[in-house]
Amino acid sequence: MGYVLNLRQQVGQKPIIVVGAAAIVHDDQLGLLLVKRLDNQLWGLPAGSKELDESTEQTVLRELTEETGLIGQDPRLLTVASGQDMQYAYPNGDQIDSVTVVYELAASGQLQADQQETSVAKFVALADLKQLALTPLTKKILMDLQLIK
Repeated sequence: MGYVLNLRQQVGQKPIIVVGAAAIVHDDQLGLLLVKRLDNQLWGLPAGSKELDESTEQTVLRELTEETGLIGQDPRLLTVASGQDMQYAYPNGDQIDSVTVVYELAASGQLQADQQETSVAKFVALADLKQLALTPLTKKILMDLQLIK
């Protein structure tokens, strides 16, 4: 069981500050890597919460592999997203105030959704991002990075 799930057993659904990391994997021909989440059926960046004793670089590499099957290389810090627009309530009622460290990285391997957290993993053309139902946190990050306007 992960750190956040253990914490949830103590505090219930009350808002908690969660530090996590998100992956920007972009290919000029294929587009931006996104995953369709099983919990809310929305599209998002491969991302997740940091575990104890784990760096945010380790978090982004682990989450990318867990959610997409890809192996990440050379994470490069892009931004840290936090504040009022990074608050979210999950469908089960759990509330978070997210501090998300966003990395750009290269990836290799066989693309495959894990079917535990994600149902689909695919590259999407930047021009098509506006048509997708994105998670609010992903939308904020992509707007901040000017990948969608």
